[in-house]
Amino acid sequence: MSFSASLVVMAAGMGSRFGGLKQLEPIGKNGEVILDFSVYDAIEAGFDKIVFVIKHEIEEDFKRLVGDRIAKKIKVEYVFQEIDGLPEGYTAPADRTKPWGTGHAILCCKDVVDTPFAVVNADDYYGKTAFSKMYDYLKQETGNFSMVGFRLVNTLTENGTVSRGVCSAEGGYLTEVVERTKIDANCRYTLDGENWIEMAPDTVVSMNMWGFTPEIFAYLEKGFKEFLNENLTTPKSEYFLPTVVGELIDKGEKQVKVLVAEDKWYGVTYKEDKDAVVKAITELMDEGLYNNI
Repeated sequence: MSFSASLVVMAAGMGSRFGGLKQLEPIGKNGEVILDFSVYDAIEAGFDKIVFVIKHEIEEDFKRLVGDRIAKKIKVEYVFQEIDGLPEGYTAPADRTKPWGTGHAILCCKDVVDTPFAVVNADDYYGKTAFSKMYDYLKQETGNFSMVGFRLVNTLTENGTVSRGVCSAEGGYLTEVVERTKIDANCRYTLDGENWIEMAPDTVVSMNMWGFTPEIFAYLEKGFKEFLNENLTTPKSEYFLPTVVGELIDKGEKQVKVLVAEDKWYGVTYKEDKDAVVKAITELMDEGLYNNI
């Protein structure tokens, strides 16, 4: 029996974060967007289905710009993360404008994902190693969850500070993720904007690339109701996927294997980052890593 694995791509926040679908601007030599490269790498690694998590309001543009093209290469399904997409008995406040977070985004997939699966952001370039390591681990069917981490130095920008989830591990398994919200290009972070603390360049950080079995949906469903009971009327509260994972680790309910990719991560955190991303992707294409994309 062949092994099947899906790739869940979180894209519901695209319009709100960038004022439209600006992160689907071309960055490849032939008009490719970052997502094209992630899908190419995922297919090459062995994934056989893509699930896009989007909002209804961007559906037409998303399909036109990228979705319809990808559907010619691999099976594609869509799920919609909407503010009013809540469990029975809950009603979204009228003033709520912010999506419910990454944990809710993955919960929206429960009816279309029944195999092991990976989770990525739509607008991040993760590299070939990340997808192959994730797929190979999912294929082992250990029952554990997993994450692909990157070396801090490979995730930074010269154009400002970034937020990164700093990972701690023991015996190859995740023990903690601590969010550092202001890290500069020199691998230093600050808590007060004045004093800077150095970090090792090879520190492993999370870039929101996770591996799960369908078992995660039961945890997410239970946890989301608990979250809503406490935060339903808080306008900017979000149900974060890393928070859910952290709680499962703390309770000893799940182990999360840490897989480390040595590739450089690319993303457009600041508009000034785009030129560097275009240059890097062009070089990868010139090296022949993305023939026939």
